Amino acid sequence: MRRDIEFRTEDGIILRGWHYQAKGVEGPAPTVVMAHGFTATREIFLDSFAEVFSAAGLGVIVYDHRNFGVSDGTPRGHADPWAQINGYRDAITWAQTQADVDPNRIGVWGSSYAGGHVLVVAALDRRVKCVVAQVPLTWGFETARRLIRGDHWAGLRAAFDGDRAARARGEAGAMMPVTAPEGEPCALPTADTYEFFMRFAKEHETNWKNEVTLHSIEMFTEYEPATYIARIAPTPLMVVVASGDHLTPFDMTARAYEQALEPKKLVILPGGHFEAYTGEPFKISSAAQRDWFKQHL
Repeated sequence: MRRDIEFRTEDGIILRGWHYQAKGVEGPAPTVVMAHGFTATREIFLDSFAEVFSAAGLGVIVYDHRNFGVSDGTPRGHADPWAQINGYRDAITWAQTQADVDPNRIGVWGSSYAGGHVLVVAALDRRVKCVVAQVPLTWGFETARRLIRGDHWAGLRAAFDGDRAARARGEAGAMMPVTAPEGEPCALPTADTYEFFMRFAKEHETNWKNEVTLHSIEMFTEYEPATYIARIAPTPLMVVVASGDHLTPFDMTARAYEQALEPKKLVILPGGHFEAYTGEPFKISSAAQRDWFKQHL
């Protein structure tokens, strides 16, 4: 049903993942390119979505971003949003060379941080014929301001500056945990983030590491993918939001969605950010996404 794949980015980094065959399709198939969110790796429930899409006659390419999981790249744990955006575009280029992929029917899917990436990719790259952004990051600075206490900002900016100086001297960049128990410093300081990643790491085999570069956090605060959303049309856009999301807040995503032009569709899930990957919210979301891709690819 799936095979291991690898392909090179334009700057020579090898990205690795899976290619799911489109069930019941002979010849070139419509294909969805997928990647995960902030530091997350392909095995953290992306296979569940890929299996739903594949069973419906869609080919699926799932890969790890550079510097994470089974993909190459250094520094490890460095999440550069623009390098990840270019990774999507390199994945599309590779997909179009495959005999079992219809090069004119390519969709992109992203969740959380990568949900923001696919908004940018779809706005810039007209090879994309359909896009699904699940619980996407829309406004990086405003999101960070909600996650980080106001009295911590001066110290964080000083840390960013110190890290830049250290890297300029040839030193390794600073690292910090992606998530941690409440009250401890980390990149994503919400209780549900800690529970989600720690539970998955305990119950499953995973390539995910609880570390990220401090530079990644600086780049997060400067990243504003919603500024591209009005440029996606006429490519069909589906945005999936969670009503109780406080990591990529519902109101911010809804505000971004209002700026998108038709054709578009909003799907509202119950629960929080991470519930989109499992249980009833997953069933609702994956079915809606499957149907959107089937309609428009």
